[in-house]
Amino acid sequence: MKRQLINPPHTQALYDQLHFSQAARAGDLIWVSGQVGIHRDTLRPAVGMEAQARLAFEGVKNVLEAAGAGLADIVELTTYHTDLRGDMGEFTKVKDEYLPDRYPAWTAVGITQLAHPELLVEIRVVAMAGSGDA
Repeated sequence: MKRQLINPPHTQALYDQLHFSQAARAGDLIWVSGQVGIHRDTLRPAVGMEAQARLAFEGVKNVLEAAGAGLADIVELTTYHTDLRGDMGEFTKVKDEYLPDRYPAWTAVGITQLAHPELLVEIRVVAMAGSGDA
C-alpha cells in the first residue's frame, strides 16, 4: 500500500514553503495535519475562539474531502488550546455542530503557544474513509 500526500490546490504554497502535507493517506486511513483558524484570503487569524474553531473545522473538512472522506469518517480528534479551560465551552459548541453524533475519540491538550501568537486552537484528526457511512 502506497502513501498518498493530500494537498488541496489552495495549500500548495504551504507544501512548497514549509515542507509538509495537509494530510497523508495510506489505504483507508487519513492523517490530517493540524488546522488552524486563519482566513485563507488574508492569512490572518480570525478573532475569537468560535470563529477560529469554525475556520479550523472547515480546513479539516476541505482536506478530508480532498482525501476522499468526510467529517463523519473521523475516528480520532486531537485539539490544542492556548486557554483550555476558558475556551472549552465555545469550542465544544462549534465542535458539536461539525461532529453532531457518532463522536470520535477526543483528546484536548492545553498548550502555551501555537505557530502564530493570535491563534487559540489547532485541530488534527485521523479518519478512516468510508467508516462514517451509516
